[in-house]
Amino acid sequence: MSTPAIKIEHATKRFPGVLALDDAHLELRPGEIHALLGENGAGKSTLIKIITGVHEPTEGTVYVDGQPTVFKSPHDAMGAGIGAVHQERNLIPRFSVAENIMLEATPTRAGQVDYPEMRRQAQHWLAELDLDIDPDLPVHRLSVAQMQLLEIARALSLESKILLLDEPTASITDHEVQVLFTFLRKLKEKGVAILFVSHKLEEVFEICDRVTVLRDGRNACASVPIEELNRDRVVAHMVGRENALSDLGHRAEVDAPVKLELKDVSTVAGHKDINFTARKGEVLGFYGLVGAGRSELARALIGADKMSGGQVLIDGVEAKIPNVQTALRKYRMGYVSEDRKGDGLILAHSVAENIGVTIWHKIARLGGFVSDAMQRAAVGSYVDRLEVKTPSLRQRLGNLSGGNQQKVSVAKWLAAQTEILIIDEPTVGVDIRTKGYLHKLIWEVADTGVTVLVISSDMPEIVAVADRLIVMNEMAVVADLPNTRNYDEMSPRIMDAIVTSSSDYKESA
Repeated sequence: MSTPAIKIEHATKRFPGVLALDDAHLELRPGEIHALLGENGAGKSTLIKIITGVHEPTEGTVYVDGQPTVFKSPHDAMGAGIGAVHQERNLIPRFSVAENIMLEATPTRAGQVDYPEMRRQAQHWLAELDLDIDPDLPVHRLSVAQMQLLEIARALSLESKILLLDEPTASITDHEVQVLFTFLRKLKEKGVAILFVSHKLEEVFEICDRVTVLRDGRNACASVPIEELNRDRVVAHMVGRENALSDLGHRAEVDAPVKLELKDVSTVAGHKDINFTARKGEVLGFYGLVGAGRSELARALIGADKMSGGQVLIDGVEAKIPNVQTALRKYRMGYVSEDRKGDGLILAHSVAENIGVTIWHKIARLGGFVSDAMQRAAVGSYVDRLEVKTPSLRQRLGNLSGGNQQKVSVAKWLAAQTEILIIDEPTVGVDIRTKGYLHKLIWEVADTGVTVLVISSDMPEIVAVADRLIVMNEMAVVADLPNTRNYDEMSPRIMDAIVTSSSDYKESA
């Protein structure tokens, strides 16, 4: 047996008030794809940050190629051949795509940056991921899914012998996932050791060789061959008991008045002639490949971006929505952003402040005063309802795991008691048990009469949760499909709508 590329023994990491890792173990071999699993807050991201030099362990040892190693910084880890895609993006928005990809290995000529060579190398890594993006485009103009793929391209460009991927498929569609998996298999054949963190168990069973599960910072299982496990056993390791998950069950057909209607809507982002309706109490799903325009349409709908034509009708009356405040206060419309770090949350503020921001105008006393006690009283039930793992409501949000941050981003709009709720990538970075809970919560919210628009890059998710499906491609609605919730039936219908509507297909026809 070959020497492990990475071996972690007795890793413990303490933060103020939090024991993030407790005597954890991991062994990653050359030429394998190893799954690291666990619920939100189980310690996965902390373990990755120890391997990549972001944190030093309080106790324990990291071995690289059999040698005990201490990384003082991420630069030290990169020097040892370790590349990583972290759960939270680390791109420089004002830099170009090429500059971000080649940031750690910028080509030079005569002491100056060689921009033509930088573009050439960046284009190579973009092509490996089948990503059609101009290398000179500023990163702030990309969608969240494109940024996710760009993070992966940057990690691949380092040609590391050890590659750590923390939720690399969280915001990308099945098509992009398969392109990524094809490339990961090539890396595996070359002897690269790959650690793969995901909450999508179907991906784990498709691509991984062995599995390590963390629960409450400790090993629930370590380095178990994938063929010795099934979905139920993995879930039992993660949550500590069998039968922890249940199906969503049956949902009655929605037959209610139309709440929201778009007529021939165009936007400055490039949408033209967008038409659809959503009924009161309906869960309307939106699916499309990267660049389809789903999130951009949502932002225009809530007034964050501009519309250039058409009408938005709410309860049959034309609505004018110049900004997000009007969307919330006048039309009771909320938006759970896919970019929780950039748009949805303020990580330096407390859990209570992040949830309470949408209802300050309701609970404020004369003069606009909102006390901490008032805020905590107003939001505490939502923290309990979503089972947010936090030491207290005063806890700084940035100290919570990514999945718990996602719960908070949902909680703040539940607290606002919206009548139209747009949820963009509702379960990105969320563990499997919480994912099932959030799906049920979406149905519960819709059952109260709220119109819910769900945008997801996860086709099984959108088929499971939506009453009806809007398929988008190239900034247009290309299909409006009744949803049978049978994935094998809906998947080919969805992809056929995308393929036959594409400009490449039309040109070839």
